[in-house]
Amino acid sequence: MINWANFVSQLFNGLVLGALLALISSGLTIIYGTLGVLNLAHGAMFMLGGYAGYVAFTYTGSFIIAVLAGSLFVMLAGVVMERVIIRYFYGRPDEDQLLVTFGIGICIVEIVRFFFGSLSLTVPAPKIFSGITSLGFMYYPTYRLALVGIVTVALLALYLVLYRTRLGMIVRAGIEDSMMVSTLGINVFRVFMIVFGIGAMAAGFAGIINAPVVSLTPDMGEAILVQTFVVIVIGGVGSFPGAILGGLIAGEIISITSMINPGYAYVMLFAAMTLVLVLRPHGLFGSQSRA
Repeated sequence: MINWANFVSQLFNGLVLGALLALISSGLTIIYGTLGVLNLAHGAMFMLGGYAGYVAFTYTGSFIIAVLAGSLFVMLAGVVMERVIIRYFYGRPDEDQLLVTFGIGICIVEIVRFFFGSLSLTVPAPKIFSGITSLGFMYYPTYRLALVGIVTVALLALYLVLYRTRLGMIVRAGIEDSMMVSTLGINVFRVFMIVFGIGAMAAGFAGIINAPVVSLTPDMGEAILVQTFVVIVIGGVGSFPGAILGGLIAGEIISITSMINPGYAYVMLFAAMTLVLVLRPHGLFGSQSRA
């Protein structure tokens, strides 16, 4: 039965999911916008961050250490991936990039499955954010409310890196014209390595902070990868603001539709994506140069 409390609760659920999708999508859209690589292993990076954080939490019992360990581990994995494999595919056809990143994603999933099995694992929320919070008209899990704040801080940090640092200036210039950046004498490949690491870290960070909400499984990155690509299409490829807005839109569509009929949640999400492609082919904040 749909009532006011359920509707508002779903709005909050959509905000939480949307914020998470925005964070993951921002990492993926930065990678594609700068490097021109559609990273199909991004969902596996999201999952890997959750498992790396789980291991750290198991040994330390600290959620903060788990978040740091999960994020840094995935960033390191992203840097190694870029240096060892991805860098040799920048000039290759798009199909080669898709196939190699898809294969890397499968390898990561199966390696995690080998060591941890297929059973779901959980990471408890920190004690300070445990329980529920009264909002006056309803009760809502405290950690989900905190999650919105955590993601907001993370997105703000990414924004400052992109728009208030020299690295960010180079990244944004590379999104517009990577050839011009290279002709200016900038070590483009070093920038590419850093960008790939930052994008992977965003996915890993999202994976561990989402662990107290959704149990960890080796296949958890598959669904989130599909949603992330939809977010990027809606917001605009290569656009950081577009990733944020697209994530919030996608989260609310999935959440509200699930309240009415869960079977149509993804139908409505893809319908929204189709509508955007018809009315604005480059996305809400996308540009023709990166279409």
